[in-house]
Amino acid sequence: MAKLIYSAIMSLDGYIEDRTGHFDWAQPDAEVHGFINNLERPVGIYLYGRRMYTMMVGWETDPALADQSTLMRDFAGIWQAASKTVYSRTLQEATTSNTRIEREFDAEAIRGLKTSAASDLAIGGPDLAAHAFRAGLVDECHIFLIPIVVGGGKPGLPPDSTLNLTLHEERRFAGGTVFLRYQVNPR
Repeated sequence: MAKLIYSAIMSLDGYIEDRTGHFDWAQPDAEVHGFINNLERPVGIYLYGRRMYTMMVGWETDPALADQSTLMRDFAGIWQAASKTVYSRTLQEATTSNTRIEREFDAEAIRGLKTSAASDLAIGGPDLAAHAFRAGLVDECHIFLIPIVVGGGKPGLPPDSTLNLTLHEERRFAGGTVFLRYQVNPR
């Protein structure tokens, strides 16, 4: 059975963006970016909300993004090769290949996808992930803590959920970022 993985880069105080909606402080350095690429390589399906999808489309539609470095080009290839499902009531059409739009989050459909998928699934964005956490679908959390406190903004984990986690891996990077891989235990 494939795993559903929630991955987020967040401030030390748990936010993926600050009060003004910025997240430039979360830009991974080369060491972290290479590590992220290796984590993402086995992902075959990305599940996104509209906003996260809109942020990610540049990995296919903006060649200048991939041309910035070998690491960026590698990530663009990883992202483009995977299938994408976007959950949105407003997005009319997908602007990237291998992408379909679903109007509603369907926990049973995702359970079926986990059973039939040949590779792992990743869910992006804390709002969509909150639905998956509440439905007991998330198997792992990959959290990258950036050594910054932003004092508020958009939480990286659902504030209305209790999660029972078991730490399975940790890694410290030279720039101060810490990676934590948690198993999500059933409630």
